[in-house]
Amino acid sequence: IFLFVKRDFVTFYKQTILGPLWYIIQPLFNTVVFTFIFGQVAKISTDGLPPFLFYLSGNVVWGYFAHCLSETSKTFISNSQVFGKVYFPRITVPISIAITSLFQLTIQFLIFIGFYSYFIFNGASINPTINVITFPLIILHMALLSTGIGMIISALTAKYRDLSFAMGFVVQLWMYLTPIVYPLSEVPEKFRIFILINPMTAVVESFRGSFLGVSSITFNEVIASVVCSIVLFLVGVVVFNRVEKTFMDTV
Repeated sequence: IFLFVKRDFVTFYKQTILGPLWYIIQPLFNTVVFTFIFGQVAKISTDGLPPFLFYLSGNVVWGYFAHCLSETSKTFISNSQVFGKVYFPRITVPISIAITSLFQLTIQFLIFIGFYSYFIFNGASINPTINVITFPLIILHMALLSTGIGMIISALTAKYRDLSFAMGFVVQLWMYLTPIVYPLSEVPEKFRIFILINPMTAVVESFRGSFLGVSSITFNEVIASVVCSIVLFLVGVVVFNRVEKTFMDTV
């Protein structure tokens, strides 16, 4: 796991000019765009929170999940040369991706804390709760969910390459099915169940509820999301381990 984390870390910096600045540019750019389009033009409610901080909080959490999911889903294809030369537990690769992505999350979270402190200093109506101590659990929740689904998709793409081309579209669509650009409170009651089926809804709402003090998700809905994520992770491990035995015949 350590060797793969080191490999991914070094490779990223060798192949980029700006390096870790991309981790800063991306969420800030998305936040500015969301603030203008959804906040100023569409006038979508942010539950009384500063729009910039509302969208930034969603982008920070979503960034970690999307990166883990996208990279894990390419495990077999991206590492086929290594897998074909030497045997080692293949599941170490998805685990290393979840760990490597923590560096991205750390940088973006620090950016969030910087703007968070700025808004509080300027008297914004933000009321953090004691639930901020659950942030490590929120990260673990995201890691289990993204890694589990990523392993399932990786197992499928080992045989059906078309799925790898659809991942960008799927991740983009999934984002709009998650309360990133709108609060859960604004979802009509008849559609609420469809948004709550998405496990990432609980993650985003829990993060905002903890740090910004505004969330309309219930404790039972959060527990249901956690259980769903654990099940998906276990299913992902089982499917991944089965495919790894024969995937070299199809890759």
